[in-house]
Amino acid sequence: MVEIGQKVADFRLKDEEGKEISLYNFKGKKVVIYFYPKDNTPGCTKEACSFRDVYDDIVDAGAVVMGISPDGQTPHKKFKEKFNLPFYLLCDEDHSIAESFGAWGEKKMYGKSYMGIIRSTFILDENMTVLKTYPKVLPEGHGEEILNALRG
Repeated sequence: MVEIGQKVADFRLKDEEGKEISLYNFKGKKVVIYFYPKDNTPGCTKEACSFRDVYDDIVDAGAVVMGISPDGQTPHKKFKEKFNLPFYLLCDEDHSIAESFGAWGEKKMYGKSYMGIIRSTFILDENMTVLKTYPKVLPEGHGEEILNALRG
């Protein structure tokens, strides 16, 4: 997992429209990166909507939000439209960015082990250095938790 004080390398991922987004395009702003398992699932929907509900306040705090999952453009686009999500949803289909952040690993469900996204969030400062990490996120109310952290 990336650690507090660590500078994050630039990455480029496509959004729900197929537009390539570079992390370093946001230098000078704080960046909230949250990794989530799958579009349109109950926990991921609660988490995304919690960010949506405080999005304007997050922007007022000088930050941008990026949701990243292994889903492709079509599911991202449908998810974004269905829930009126105002922030970036980025496609990490090979989960390489999730791996680089430590947000990909072994999970267990119904007694079976599998590899997948570990729901986690990272706040980066204006120079792309990690300010805060949230390694095991509870989806409900997470947007407000992040907003409170941004406000200090």
